[in-house]
Amino acid sequence: MSIVIVGSVNQRIKQVRQALKLSQVQFSRVISLSSGYLAGVEVEKRKVNERLIKLICSSFNVNEKWLKSGEGEIFNRNPDESFTKLISLFKELDPKYQAYILKEINLLLEIQDGDGLVSKIG
Repeated sequence: MSIVIVGSVNQRIKQVRQALKLSQVQFSRVISLSSGYLAGVEVEKRKVNERLIKLICSSFNVNEKWLKSGEGEIFNRNPDESFTKLISLFKELDPKYQAYILKEINLLLEIQDGDGLVSKIG
């Protein structure tokens, strides 16, 4: 799905959300962000950092180069089958269970980041 280049990374984030037909609440829930913060990003009152870009790209199979610069395709061409299944199953969960899954994923990311630090130090 090739999309016309939109000015800023903030505008491209909004474009991704709209292309996925997700509300701000749904989109922000997947990436563990408050919907208010996402709204601020979309109207360019909040800056976009590298971590947010990585979260959006990995969570929604977005082409990082496109998100950063507007070049290329909006989505990576070959979505991973397990990723597609995971998103589909996640959307079927009750919001309280989605929140639980997101908390657990964040904990795993923290553990993973900590593991990376240990291996780099040791």
